[in-house]
Amino acid sequence: MEEIIIVGAGGFGRELLQWIRDINSAKQTWRIKGFIDDNAHALDGIRCDYQIIGSIKDWTPSKNEIFAMGIAEPHIKEKVVRILKERGAQFASVIHPTALIADTAEYGEGIVMYPFSSLSVNCRIGDFLTLLSSGIPHDAQIGDYVTISSNCGLTRGVRIGNRAFLADHACILPERMIGEDAYVGMGSVVIRNVKAGTKVFGNPAKKID
Repeated sequence: MEEIIIVGAGGFGRELLQWIRDINSAKQTWRIKGFIDDNAHALDGIRCDYQIIGSIKDWTPSKNEIFAMGIAEPHIKEKVVRILKERGAQFASVIHPTALIADTAEYGEGIVMYPFSSLSVNCRIGDFLTLLSSGIPHDAQIGDYVTISSNCGLTRGVRIGNRAFLADHACILPERMIGEDAYVGMGSVVIRNVKAGTKVFGNPAKKID
């Protein structure tokens, strides 16, 4: 049985620990080894029965280890993945038992799917999507290292570029495009395409500095 190491011991990493436990409860899949994090004090004062076993910058993957991406910020996520993969790391897809995936959905490496998240028919998902409790609609196209927070309302045929971030309760009208490195703020309603590198907020969503 492979040993799984969670990359990042922040709040998202600790949630990921719970989803891995839920997977193991349904079917024993991994032996949990602990966290790696460059902040050795990330778990200080926090109730958690697994420890930080080393740092990201110093960790050398071994043959029987697999990693779970416990970092949600897209740019940091990409940087850390590249560092570890250069050393030979392999990443697991962590899909909660309550998540739903259509037969015609396609997804890449290292996806994380929270409870009650979903991938609908004919959607195409890149590598290292972090999908909290939201659904990806039919015919959507999602790039690499994207994070979609909880309770987002994505609709038919949306396209989301690499490293984009959608905060909680963001809504996107059908066929709209969210560019690479864009940030959509909490509760925003996107009625027009969002350019690459742009931060938008509000209803309707407008560019902010």
